[in-house]
Amino acid sequence: MPSPTAEFEEKQLFLPLPSPASAPPPKPKLTAATIIPIWIVLSSAVIIYNNYLYNSLYFRFPVFTVTWHLTFAAVGTRVLQRTTRLLDATRDVHMDRPLFLSRILPIGVLFSGSLVFSNTAYLYLSVSYIQMLKAFVPVAILLISWAARIQEPNRRLLLIVLMISSGVALASHGELHFHLGGFLIQAAAVLFEASRLVLIQMILHNLKMDPLVSLHYYAPVCAAINLCILPFTEGLAPFRALSTLGPFILLSNALVAFLLNVAAVFLVGVGSGLVLTLAGVFKDILLITGSVALFGSHITPLQVFGYSIALGGLVLFKTSGGK
Repeated sequence: MPSPTAEFEEKQLFLPLPSPASAPPPKPKLTAATIIPIWIVLSSAVIIYNNYLYNSLYFRFPVFTVTWHLTFAAVGTRVLQRTTRLLDATRDVHMDRPLFLSRILPIGVLFSGSLVFSNTAYLYLSVSYIQMLKAFVPVAILLISWAARIQEPNRRLLLIVLMISSGVALASHGELHFHLGGFLIQAAAVLFEASRLVLIQMILHNLKMDPLVSLHYYAPVCAAINLCILPFTEGLAPFRALSTLGPFILLSNALVAFLLNVAAVFLVGVGSGLVLTLAGVFKDILLITGSVALFGSHITPLQVFGYSIALGGLVLFKTSGGK
C-alpha cells in the first residue's frame, strides 16, 4: 500500500503523486517542525483558494482550473530541473515509449479523472463535507485491492472498513445541504484516486520517483488529456471569463498549488509515519473549521461524531501501513 506520506497527499485537491514505496526519500533540508506547518498551510490554502475561486468569484470552471494548474506545474518542474537540484532524480528514470504507454499514460488518465471530479464536487458540496467524504479513499483502496487479489482481507482491515464506512455514512446523513449529484461526483473522484494509488503500487513499485519528479512526468500528460476534454465540457466560456479574474488571481492560484508539490518533496522522510498521520488529521480538522469560519458552512453534531469515527479508522489504516 502507499507510504504514509503518499496517503496524506492523496487527500489534497491538487495532489502530488505519491512516491512508490521503493523510492528512497530525499534527505530533508528542513526540520519537521518547519516543513509540516508549511505543508499544512499550503495544503489548506489550495483547497480554500479553489473554493473561493469557484463559489465566491463565480469562476465555475473546474476543468479549466485543473488544466491551468497542470500546465503551470509542467512548466514549473522543468524550470526547477534546470535551475535547482530538486529534480536530480529524473536522471534515474529512463523514460522511453513503452514505459510511457504502459505506466505513465494509464496512471495519468486516472490522475486527470481524480482531479477533475474532485474539483467539480466543490461546485455542489461544502469544503467540510468533501473532506469528510475523502476519508473513504482508504476503504476504496482496500476494496479494489481485494477485488484484484492484490491483498487478502483480515479482521483488522475489516474493522477499518467498518469504522470509516459507518463514519462517512453518519456524516452524510447529518449533512444539511446534501446534493446527490455532488455526492456522486465526489464518489467518482474517490474511485479514480483509489484506482490510481493501487495501480501505482502495481506498476511503479520499481521506479524511484518522489512527488515532484512524478509531477514532472504526469503534469504534461494530464494537461493534454484535460485539453481534449475541455471543449466538450466547458468550451470557450472559461477563456471569456478570464478577464473577471485578472492575472494576479490566475497566477497566484496556480503558484500556491505548485508550491504544495515542492513542499511535498521536503515532507518525504521528515518525522515518523505517526507524526505525519497526525499532521494530516490536524490539517483536515483545520480545513473543516476554516470552511465554517470563512464560507459559513454548517456542520451538525452527527457529522462531528461520524467524522470522528472515520478519522479513527483513517489513523488506524495509516499507522498499520494498510495491512
